[in-house]
Amino acid sequence: MNVFNDHKKLYSIAGLLFITLTYLTVIMPALQNQRNNAPLPGSVPLSGDALAGKNVYVAEGCVGCHTQQVRNVDMDKVFGSRPGIAADYANLKRMNVWQNTSTVMGTERTGPDLTNIGARQTSRDWLLMHFYNPRTVVPQSIMPSYEWMFEMKENPSKTDVVVNIPASFLEGKTGKVVAKPEVLQLYAYLLTLKQTSLPEGLTPMEFLYKKAEKAAATGSGKLSIDGKAMYAANCQTCHQENGEGLKGAYPPLKGSPVVNGDDLELYVDIIMNGYDPRPEYASMPAVGTNMNFTENEVAAIINYERTSWGNAGKKVTTEEIKKIMDFVKIKASAK
Repeated sequence: MNVFNDHKKLYSIAGLLFITLTYLTVIMPALQNQRNNAPLPGSVPLSGDALAGKNVYVAEGCVGCHTQQVRNVDMDKVFGSRPGIAADYANLKRMNVWQNTSTVMGTERTGPDLTNIGARQTSRDWLLMHFYNPRTVVPQSIMPSYEWMFEMKENPSKTDVVVNIPASFLEGKTGKVVAKPEVLQLYAYLLTLKQTSLPEGLTPMEFLYKKAEKAAATGSGKLSIDGKAMYAANCQTCHQENGEGLKGAYPPLKGSPVVNGDDLELYVDIIMNGYDPRPEYASMPAVGTNMNFTENEVAAIINYERTSWGNAGKKVTTEEIKKIMDFVKIKASAK
C-alpha cells in the first residue's frame, strides 16, 4: 500500500486514529461521567477558611488515618446516614496550579471516618482540645498532638480563641493556650463535612450485612436499642466512658441533677438542642437534632445514663419521650 511508503500519510493517519480513539475511550466517557455525577443540589463548594483548612488537613497527613467515605456496609452507619456516592466528591477542585484534586477519601481508617463530622461533632472547644492533645478528650487515642498550631499567651486579646486545656496537660507551661489561624481554618473545614441530602425521589443505596435486631425484653414486640452503644457513639467523647466528664471542659453525668432529676423536658431539650448555660464548661452542640435521633434512641440514652455510674434516676418510656420531643421541637422552632 502506498500509505506505508509515505511517512506523511502514515503519521497523519496514525495521529488521527489516536485522537479519535482518545476522544471515544477517554474524553467522551469522562464528560458523560461528569454529567451523571454532577454536584448534589444542596452541596456548596469550599471557600475562604474552609478551603484553607482543607489544605492544612492534607498537609498534616490527616488523610493517612481518617477516611471520608461511608461504605455501604452496616458497620459504617455510625459515620453517615447513607453510603457515599460519586456526586459527593464532584465539588472538589484542584488544590492549586501544581497539585491535582485531592478527594481526601483516604485508604486506611485508623481514626473514625469524617464524612459527616460537621453534623456529628460541632463543638469548637472539643475539637480544639483534640487538636492540641487528643488524650485530653480521648485517653486511648493514638493520634499525634498538634501543639504547634497553638501558642501560649499570658494576656490573650479579646479576639483570641482561648482553649481550656486541663492543667495536667500543661505542666511546666504558663499562660493561656490560644489557637493559631491554621487550627481555626482546620476547624472551619471540618464543619463543612456534612452529607448532602439526596434530591427528592432519589433512594439512597442500602447498607448491607445488617445485624439481626433483638426484640425488647418487655415482650412488647418493639425493637430494643443499645443505650450504651448510643452513648459511646454520641456522648462518650465529651462526658467520658466513666461519666465523669472533663474538669473545666465538660460536666459530669455521674451524680448530675439533670440526669437524676424529674425535669425530663430540660433533659430531652439538652440532648436534642444542646446546652450552653455555664461559662466554666464548653457549650454542647445539638447532638440529637444533628443526628436525627428518634424517641427510641433518646429514651435508650437517658435510661443508660440514669442507670450507670451509681446514678439512680427513674427509667423513662418511649411514649413519654415522644411527647416531650414533639413539644421541644415546637419550642425550638418558635425561638
